[in-house]
Amino acid sequence: MSAKPTNRPSKYQVFLLWSNDTVKECRDVRKFFKEFNKKTAKPEFGVTFEIIDHCFGTDDKGHPGAVPAEELLAKAKDTLALTIGLCTDDETSLNPYTEEKAQQQLDLVLESAKQNKFHQSVWFVLTHRNNGSDQREEVSGEIHDLLRLPEGLKPNDICLFGESDTFADVLAEKLTKLLSDESRPWIEDQNAAVHAIEAARRQKMDKLVSLGIDPWGQRFDNKQSISEVRGLESEITEEKTTSEGGREQTQYSGPKVRVAGRVVLMRPTGKLIFINLVDRTGTIQLFLGQAQVGERNWEIAQCLDLGDIIGVDGELKKTKTGELTVFVEELHFLTKTLEAPPEKHKGLTDPEMRQRMRYLDLAYGDGVLERFVQRTQIVRSIRDTLVGEGYYEIEGPTLHTIAGGAAARPFETFHNALGMPLVMRIALELHLKRLLVGGMERVFELGRVYRNEGISPRHNPEFTMLEVYQAFGNYETMMELTENIVKNALDAIGSPYKVPFGEKEIDFTPPFDRKCYSDLLAEHAGIDPTNEAEVIACAKKLGLETDGKHPDVLRNEIFEETVEDKLVGPVFVIDYPASICPLTKRKADNPAVAERFELFIQGMELANAYTELNDPDLQEKLFRTQLEGMDEEDSMARMDTDFVRALRNGMPPAGGLGIGIDRLVMLLTNSATIREIILFPLLRHEAT
Repeated sequence: MSAKPTNRPSKYQVFLLWSNDTVKECRDVRKFFKEFNKKTAKPEFGVTFEIIDHCFGTDDKGHPGAVPAEELLAKAKDTLALTIGLCTDDETSLNPYTEEKAQQQLDLVLESAKQNKFHQSVWFVLTHRNNGSDQREEVSGEIHDLLRLPEGLKPNDICLFGESDTFADVLAEKLTKLLSDESRPWIEDQNAAVHAIEAARRQKMDKLVSLGIDPWGQRFDNKQSISEVRGLESEITEEKTTSEGGREQTQYSGPKVRVAGRVVLMRPTGKLIFINLVDRTGTIQLFLGQAQVGERNWEIAQCLDLGDIIGVDGELKKTKTGELTVFVEELHFLTKTLEAPPEKHKGLTDPEMRQRMRYLDLAYGDGVLERFVQRTQIVRSIRDTLVGEGYYEIEGPTLHTIAGGAAARPFETFHNALGMPLVMRIALELHLKRLLVGGMERVFELGRVYRNEGISPRHNPEFTMLEVYQAFGNYETMMELTENIVKNALDAIGSPYKVPFGEKEIDFTPPFDRKCYSDLLAEHAGIDPTNEAEVIACAKKLGLETDGKHPDVLRNEIFEETVEDKLVGPVFVIDYPASICPLTKRKADNPAVAERFELFIQGMELANAYTELNDPDLQEKLFRTQLEGMDEEDSMARMDTDFVRALRNGMPPAGGLGIGIDRLVMLLTNSATIREIILFPLLRHEAT
């Protein structure tokens, strides 16, 4: 795809500063731009780059070298894109501007550089020093200080290269990335920049193929996790030695290791490359030196990009600064990445893009993989807790004929072979209770449920639900079980019982508070819940519609408006109006109250539990009763004749519990929204 020029210039200038001892490298720069203009800049960006030369070396008589004409420099006043410096690490080469004429020309360049906010300055420095691995960055810093340039031309980046390096490759990698960056003013079409970067990566992929390397990798056995390797630090030995200059040095030796992971950071410095490698357990630094790995491995290393997946064999040691590092002996290329990863500091910041491209969010987002690992640990802990207490895990049907067990709108579908309408399940309840009839006295299911409702920070149409049923128990049994499940989940992720949630703290230390529904309504709504006149007056004051609504429907709407947000919790809200709980057993001493609780934390309902109704006649009557003022989709009163038939065969008294797993994980991992803990939440179609 070609970018179409609009009002922007069609030509930009590159100011090239070079010394007499970098003539060969100067030719490589010219050659690069000739090819880049032809293959990328012109067809993809609709621009070309023009080089303006300035040799800051001197001839035999001490006169300055080639100095560009002032009219050329004046032409670049508004379009100077880049300054490239070429020099050696010789100090005299780094202090060129003593001649008045040269300084005058430099002032013109400086003026242009200051005017063009997009201007960048990159210096390529040929170093003759035989530097150790951890001295390369020090050398780079020294050179930065020695380049006695005005502030506007100080290097944004310094790239060191040695005599054995292929400068043309070093140059191409650095400049292709810089010139194709989306912030550059000549990039009108983001796809063009992506195309240029992908082309450079494909070029490296082709080089791998030419070396006989499969760029998509093969089986890589016997690898150790990075956390396991880091645990071997105690096996590293050190020996103190004294150099010829009398300086004490530490030599390390350690165990042989084998790791694999994704490259997330690379710091090439001539004959050395430092790499940060990440796997699912952690990060470790790799040291890759040309002398240490040999020419073939070094050729492979020149094909590396950020995001590539590699394996290495090497020795676990420490650098002179004490950094735990794998000193690579053999490099194994496992997967080439064709797209550039998100920028290190910018990253994936748009929430929708993070959710849409969760693979990138997991690979590069800070703490994202760890959060989803914690989710798996929490779910495993729940299973372990229930199995440890004698519960059987079952798998119920996902397609139902009746949307029962909850108050929600279902997703509807149709079975062609049977010629019958079906719905995706909105709850797990009714099939699990059938199993109590059959003698499975303790059962649970961890499964997906589907509700065709709104999307919010606390709601996703497809979510994970735990439902548990225990014969011969009641809702108090379920409170104890809930506390145990939460406590064990926190233990599983190594968390204390007091956990942060946003700017607040939640104390999950059991036992949780227990408060009566009617008492909370009286406390926060300021009414007598048994006085219907006060209930109606309060509802009207809150702007709620009151005509044709059952008093208990109004009470519940008032509760939602005035109480729920104030429940910091964790708190069990107990004993709800029986009329809004058609699947719940009534209290023996007060049939108007149902033995039901909801667990609230930070104003959010986390769990719902009953003493289960097992009277088939009352259950059938309640299924047929639709409360005044309650929409059908908000009611659990849906006739299920087969379930009533099951109850007629005798279901033991029981307690039942439902917990929203996504919300539980959200609270335990301090996640702001439910979408942060669902790997692939439902999203709108991507804009094209």
